[in-house]
Formats: sequence, C-alpha cells, structure tokens
Amino acid sequence: MQDKVVLVTGGAKRVGAAICRHLHAAGATVAVHYRHAESDALALRSELNDKRSDSAAMFQADLLDLNALPKLVQTVIAKFGRLDALVNNASSFYPTSLAEVNQENWHDLMGSNLKAPLFLAQAAAAELKNRQGCIVNIADIHAERPLQGHLLYSVAKAGLVALTRGLAVEMSPHVRVNAVAPGAILWPESEAWANEAQREKIIKHTLLKRAGEPGDIAKTVVFLIQDAPYITGQIIAVDGGRSANI
Repeated sequence: MQDKVVLVTGGAKRVGAAICRHLHAAGATVAVHYRHAESDALALRSELNDKRSDSAAMFQADLLDLNALPKLVQTVIAKFGRLDALVNNASSFYPTSLAEVNQENWHDLMGSNLKAPLFLAQAAAAELKNRQGCIVNIADIHAERPLQGHLLYSVAKAGLVALTRGLAVEMSPHVRVNAVAPGAILWPESEAWANEAQREKIIKHTLLKRAGEPGDIAKTVVFLIQDAPYITGQIIAVDGGRSANI
C-alpha cells in the first residue's frame, strides 16, 4: 500500500473512519471525503497526519450533486498526483415503507447508495485504469434479503450489488471491482434502533451470536485492495453468518 492513494467516501466517521484508519495503517495515503461532518474529518486528518506527515487530506462534496463528482476525483488527483482505489462507503439509511415512498427519499437513498457510486466510478475510471487500481463498494446483506420497512434502501443496495458486478465486467481487465456486505456492525443512530430487544433478536440470527466491529469491515476492504489481485466481481458478506441464518 506504500505510495497508494485511496479515496473513501463518507470517511470521516463510523465505519468510514475505521476504513481510513486501517488503510492508513497499511501504508496508504487517504483522501477522506465528507459532506457535513467537517469536525470529524478535521480530527481524523490530524490523527493520521500526526502518525505520518502529509498522508491524509479531507475533501468536501455533496455526492447527490453529479457535477461535484468529477471535481472530487480531480481534486484528489491534483492533491496527491494519483488515485489507486475508490471506496464507495457513503450511504443514507432510514426506513421507507411502500406507503411512505416519495420522490425526495428516492432521490436521497438511490442517489447516495447507487447513483453516486456509479458516477464516481465513471469519473475515476481513466485514472484507475492507468494505475491498475480497484473499487470497493460497501453494500449490505439486505441487498439479497430486503429489510422490512426499508424498501428503498434495500432496493438501492441491491442495485449497488448489480453495479459492482457490472463494473467488474465493464472495467476489466485493468480495474478490479468488489463489494463488502456488512451485517450487524454499528447500530444506526436513529431512535428506532435503540430497542435492546430488537438488537438481541438480530444478533441471535448471527451464527457467531455477536455484533461485529467496524474493523471487521475495514480489514476486508484492506484485503480486497491490497491482497486480492485475482478477485473481482465478488460480494463478500461480513455478517457473522447472519445471511446464512435469516
């Protein structure tokens, strides 16, 4: 990973920050994208640069603005001189039942989870081809088994799984494209997920009988970028076996 530059969308906090830290620990230079979490991005940038000078930078963009996506990629390349990998981690997540679906949440959930990864891949394609680079998308086990009450989110992640496989075909043989599908890792920040009984019910469906850690996702991302030169078009579930036991 030495001298490799990786752009992580939504990299300022939660799983995104864990991905940035693990990539950085492996030797990568990290481009931390954020939308609103400026203070988190500042803190993470300082933390990483304290460990290795000029090894991290932060980049603000609204991924729902298609015009911002080529600019984001170009700004990263202008800063570091290259781009070797793209991690599409940024995501919106909240419930939408069939009765509640409207154009606003369609635009948001499909935009952050599917549309932005597609057009970021398009914007980065030439540079990634030149670097024999790769893309890692953060999908979800509910792409295969929809989460009740989260219709649009499940559909968007299903689209991201299809996009991952499609991009692997389109960008071969020069660029590898894979996805990581998390299970119960970090609970959503909304009050709807604060119910301990609901959490325990989910954990009981994992074969390992416990929730995972952000590092479990981050280590898999590092593996796919650093140690998997013959893996492409694959979706790796990191879910404690939950998808095999739902």
